[in-house]
Amino acid sequence: MFTYPDNFRASKVLIAAEYSGAKVKTCPNFVFGETNTTKEFLAKFPSGKVPAFESDDGLCLFESNAIAYFVANEQLRGGKDPLAQSQILQWLNYADSDILPAACTWVFPCLGIMQFNKNATERAKEDVKKAMTALNEHLLNHTYLVGERVTLADIVVACTMLSLYQNVLDAEFRKPFGNVNRWFTTIVNQPQVKKVIGAVAMAEKMAQFDAKKFAETQKASAGGESAKKEKKKADKPKPEPKKKEATPAPAEEEPGLAMPKEKDPFAALPKGNFDMDDFKRFYSNNDEVKSVPYFWEKFDKDNYSIWRCDYKYNDELTMVFMSCNLMGGMFQRLEKLRKNAFASLALFGENNNSSISGIWVWKGHDLAFEMSPDWQIDYNSYEWKKLDATAPETKEMVDHYLCWTGTDDKGRAFNQGKIFK
Repeated sequence: MFTYPDNFRASKVLIAAEYSGAKVKTCPNFVFGETNTTKEFLAKFPSGKVPAFESDDGLCLFESNAIAYFVANEQLRGGKDPLAQSQILQWLNYADSDILPAACTWVFPCLGIMQFNKNATERAKEDVKKAMTALNEHLLNHTYLVGERVTLADIVVACTMLSLYQNVLDAEFRKPFGNVNRWFTTIVNQPQVKKVIGAVAMAEKMAQFDAKKFAETQKASAGGESAKKEKKKADKPKPEPKKKEATPAPAEEEPGLAMPKEKDPFAALPKGNFDMDDFKRFYSNNDEVKSVPYFWEKFDKDNYSIWRCDYKYNDELTMVFMSCNLMGGMFQRLEKLRKNAFASLALFGENNNSSISGIWVWKGHDLAFEMSPDWQIDYNSYEWKKLDATAPETKEMVDHYLCWTGTDDKGRAFNQGKIFK
């Protein structure tokens, strides 16, 4: 199984294997963000998601619930009773649709891996209360979620709630949900479960967003990207130095000859009269009510162009914070494009139901990414469309992206955005 350490999704699989006796080994050399982006990995698991599972006979599976079901025994699957099997499936879906999105929205900012949004967090708390109320009522007359023994339903729901109990569900918050607390304690103390996740300590104090921790996480993430680039450079074989024929030394050496600078792909284009740096400063320092009209007042349609981009693989987007990292990673890899370009990318929707799109402005009328191979790492993942800068619909679209308002083509509301400037 391919996964990273402490992945609760992988824990589902490993716990199911403990019950069934299946021998599941985790790949010791897996590096998230590297291994799962290779051609070899994607040939077996096109989504690039983890955990991913490959059996000894070459069978490949992704999605943790499917893998857990595969390695489970008959008891965990609900035996031969179609009703029990359906009820287990019901709770697996409930964990993914009702518990997990709220858990991530609430817990991830506390761990420093997602920006804090007060409204989103308050909604998540209410969603967690609603989910736990439903569980509490069900467990009033049931020891386990389905039947009289532990099933995949218990394993999956408990693993999904693990981060909640460990980080934010303090004694006061837990108090109204005695049946859920009893059930959760029972499940996490089963020998097969404990062997995988160890002893679980309940939160004594509700964790809060730590801006400093978030900043450190973002810095470390950026540093990791930089380190990867440096490692790639270091791994490239250095060419053997060419042998030079002996030539007479010049009468005088020119002191400190500098290496030639890389040619700017935009250098040959007309300068135009749109001051990109000026607009970026104005946009950063003023509200949209001033900065958006300022853009249209200054924009040079003869020498600059506006483009719309749409991410091709929205159906593969999962957690909001991961989608934001996807956008941020693209911006980091386009550092040398900043001087001549501006963009506003937006994420619409919510966890497991979202899309990424945006508008770009740059010098010239051709697709800028094709001007340099250094800029082509991410652009093929997007559909690109040049917009008519004089059309009313273009103005309306650009205004929405600059103001971070509106919905995507499927009616999903704006969630958050990133600016390339």
